[in-house]
Amino acid sequence: GFWGLVNNAGISTFGETGWLSMEKYEKFADVNLLGSIRTTLAFLPLLRKYKGRIVFMSSIIAYFALGNGIYSMTKAAIEKFCDALRLEMKKFGVRVCIIQPGNYARSTKIQPPVSAEEIWNELSEEEKAVYNKEYVQERANFFNSILSEGSTNGNEVVDAMVDALTSPAPKARYMVAKLKEKALVFVCALFPTVVMDSVLSYALSK
Repeated sequence: GFWGLVNNAGISTFGETGWLSMEKYEKFADVNLLGSIRTTLAFLPLLRKYKGRIVFMSSIIAYFALGNGIYSMTKAAIEKFCDALRLEMKKFGVRVCIIQPGNYARSTKIQPPVSAEEIWNELSEEEKAVYNKEYVQERANFFNSILSEGSTNGNEVVDAMVDALTSPAPKARYMVAKLKEKALVFVCALFPTVVMDSVLSYALSK
């Protein structure tokens, strides 16, 4: 029978909200969100029949955004889709699990280093009138520094995926992240929004 489905496909990019075109938003939603939904719906009859497992690749970025809101948006949407699906599939014996990796940019190469020059050249005239090259360079440097801190041990995420597929009692969520990343998620999930905004604004200012 058909036992397990892992929705792992995803793309990432950098840019503040107004820097990205509507076409880019549509592309990200199509790959990161609708792609997983299409695949799930295609295999759902078999997964129900054989009481299988469905695993989705989310991210701790579902809880907050630091220069890649377009990626955060799709991961937050996947989380809500999974929450609904997990409850609906329980009566069929199908388990739905979410993997929430931290920063594994150096392992996956999902996000190459960003070029301030390329970003500037792609900005509309309206955005160029608001921002300047120095600001774009600062944001690019900040984001590239985050990428450089990514873990190279991608096996940790693979192990979580394997456990989600094979464990007799899989977790609903597997957060595979560094302690400071888990702490940031904790702040974002449990503290008032004003606290979260203060923490993230401080990080961006640095």
